[in-house]
Parts: sequence; C-alpha cells; structure tokens
Amino acid sequence: MVELQPILDSTNGTPLYMQLYTYIKEEIANGHLKKGSKLPSIRVLSQHLAISKTTVETAYQQLLAEGYIESKPRVGFIVQDLEEPLAPQVPQIDVLAEAPKTNPIRYNFRYGHIDPDHFPLKTWRKCLLAAMDAERSEWLWYGDRQGDIDLREEIQRYLYHARGIHCSPEQIVIGSGTPQLIGLLCQLFDFRHDVVALENPCYNVIRTVFQNHHFSILPIELEEDGLNIDQLQATNAKVVYVTPSHQLPLGMVLPIGKRQKLLKWVQQSNGFIIEDDYDSEFRYGNKPIPALKALDTEDRVVYVGTFSKVFTPAIRASYMVLPQRLLARFYERCANYHQTVATIVQKSLALFMREGHFERHIRRMRTIYAKKRQALIGAIREHFGDQATIIGDKAGLHLLVEIKGKDAAELVQKAEKAGILVYSAAKYWFGNDETPPPYLLLGFGGMSEKDIRAGIRELKQVWEI
Repeated sequence: MVELQPILDSTNGTPLYMQLYTYIKEEIANGHLKKGSKLPSIRVLSQHLAISKTTVETAYQQLLAEGYIESKPRVGFIVQDLEEPLAPQVPQIDVLAEAPKTNPIRYNFRYGHIDPDHFPLKTWRKCLLAAMDAERSEWLWYGDRQGDIDLREEIQRYLYHARGIHCSPEQIVIGSGTPQLIGLLCQLFDFRHDVVALENPCYNVIRTVFQNHHFSILPIELEEDGLNIDQLQATNAKVVYVTPSHQLPLGMVLPIGKRQKLLKWVQQSNGFIIEDDYDSEFRYGNKPIPALKALDTEDRVVYVGTFSKVFTPAIRASYMVLPQRLLARFYERCANYHQTVATIVQKSLALFMREGHFERHIRRMRTIYAKKRQALIGAIREHFGDQATIIGDKAGLHLLVEIKGKDAAELVQKAEKAGILVYSAAKYWFGNDETPPPYLLLGFGGMSEKDIRAGIRELKQVWEI
C-alpha cells in the first residue's frame, strides 16, 4: 500500500477534498502511482492526514467517477491504468511574480447546512440551563447506553403523531449521528453472510460505513418511482438500506405499491430493511407520507431518524427504532458500550420536545425553507430557462440541476474560481457499470433568499450560458 504525503492548506480557499483529489490525480498522471497500487483506506488516510473521513471519501469518489481509481470489495481502492503518463505542462513563470490569489467564498450551496438566523437560541439555552439544574448525578455520567429515557419517550410520542410509528422506548437507541448508528447495526448483522443492497445512487457516507465493516454491497438501480424491487428480489441480499420518503439524492418518493412489495420481499427473504428518514419533515405542497416502518407488520424494518436537518447537526443526535427481534442481539453484542451523545444534550432536547418547542420549530422552518426553495427554483428558471433541468425539488433541503450539454466537474471548477461553491452529485453513484449523470447538487438551507438569487445570477455569468 502506497503512502501519500500531500500538503494540505485549510486557509487557501480551496476545499481540502479538492486539494487531496488534485494531488492523487497528479501523482497518477505523473506515473508516481502505478497501475494496481493500493491506496490507503479512508480511515487510515484520514487519521494520517488529520482530516475528516468525509473529506477523504469525497476525494476518492471523484477519482472513482473520473476513472483514476476503482473500488474492489474486500480489497480497497486500486489505481487504474492510463494509456500513457499525462505529464503536466509546467508553465514558465516569473519567479518574482506573486502567487495566484484564490477568491474568497461568497456563496455556498452546500447540502446539509441549516438556517442559522432562525435557530431558537434563547429557548435552547433555557432548556440547557434547566437541564443543568437537575440532580448532577443525572447529567454528569455516561447515562443509559440506549439513551436518556425521557428523550426516548419524547421521540416515541413524536414518531407516533408525526410518522404513524408504533414503538416502545425500549426499542429506541440514541446515537451521535446516523453513520454511528448504522455502524452499530452492522454489528448486529453478519458480514460473512448478510449481503447488503443499497440504492444506486445513495448516501455515500452510509455506503462507506458498510464497506468499512466488510459487507458485500450490491447496487440496486432506481426507477422513476424509486427502488427497482424486481432487481432486489433477484439478489441474495439480506439487508437493504433505503430512503423511501425522499430518496437521496434524486428526491423521488417510494409509492405505496412498491412499499408493500418491499415489505413482502423482506418477509420472504427473512431479512431487514433500514429506513433512513433523514428529512421527511420538510415536504412542500404535499401531505406527510407515512413511514415505511408504520406499515411494518412483520417487525423487519429498522427506522433511523436524525435531529441534524430538522434542528441542528451540532448536537450530534440521531436515533433508531430497532425491531423487537433485534433487541436481544443488541443487548448481547453492545452490552459494554457507552452512550455516545452527551447526557446534558439529551436531557435538554427532551425538555425542548416536551414543552412543544420542537414541533413549533419544525412548523416555522418548514415555511422558511419553502420560501428558500421557491427562491432557488425561481432563480434557476429565470436565468437558465430550458438550459436547466431541476430534479427532486418536492421535499428536503436540496435539489439537483442538470445544465444541458455541460460537464458537472467543469461547472464546479468554474464556479469555485468565482467564489461560488456548488457540488457534483457524482459521489452518490457507485459500481463500475454506470457513468454518473452530470448532476449538480444545490443545497439551500444555510443561505438567505437574497444570496440564493444572487448566487444563481452570478453562476449564469460565470458559466457563460
């Protein structure tokens, strides 16, 4: 396995993942990384460079999309062959000239950002202080390994009223983010025998979690209305991960017919469904859709929810509802684990929910995000017209855009040079049989309506369309 030594600078305005991607690409093009060389794993390289695993994974996914490397199950990331070394042209520069300056980032259409201006800071501070007024023994310790019982009871009530899910607090496990909870689930399954099926495209972080736990992964194609159930039925998968209420990243909703067919498959295969319901609170113009878990009569669906989109990712709090049939396995295999979310955060969140602040916040943000979504759609249509196709705009905090006849990676680079960050959706696709479409992913949660309109207007000029 090769050792990589890039010099990464977090202050130069270029995202770290792009710096790492460029370094590896040039090492391959120069012939320094030979065909068949094995790159470090995402975990190893992130630790070696002291950067996040998401940064490494994003760089690797871009290299995968462009064909510089390939991902082999149980092997890792392998350098692909090039026709001939692509020696870079070294420009003649004046040694006394100043280094080129990067433009500061003015508009960031990043998915996952929330609106900071409407966060209920005063109310949240009151809940934190009230939680700290409780007995110190209640919040100065690890707490229950499944999570604070008060918070689990509030989540239980919320899921019943908002998502139609019947469960008990004993089935709920709280964790520090969806990837961490999926990592726990991986320990309840058997990577030697339980093949995992994933939507293709799908949330790349979750795909990495399964890969890091050595599961064999099968990509399942998406149709216009979601997962190709017929293709799933033809596999030997025992676990399938889906986002049925708002597919990530394409945005479609799995219809009731396919939901019933999926539930029939899981019963016949004696397997499990992992339902990631990451942002179902934000639907625009449509009634809320019952969760897949609400239709589960065979106790085969693991429901996963998060506070990251609907409240804030800063508290690092997500939760899952385990089927009763998995509880004994959880108690056996995770008995020595400690809770990963700070007890004071859990108690504050329980109070925030109990006093009705949480649902009021959801209603308020649904209105605010609907206006931002409309501002983004309106600006795209105004400035790009028929040149842009909008995909998956009915829910959530992002949408996809395809600019006719344009390469997504090229558009990303041009925008970044102008101080505007947009993102290629290529990292969500995997497998060797399909070239990702040239979709751009635009998040709007963390931007003001004014900046959304201004950013799209400037993209029109930068892209010269």
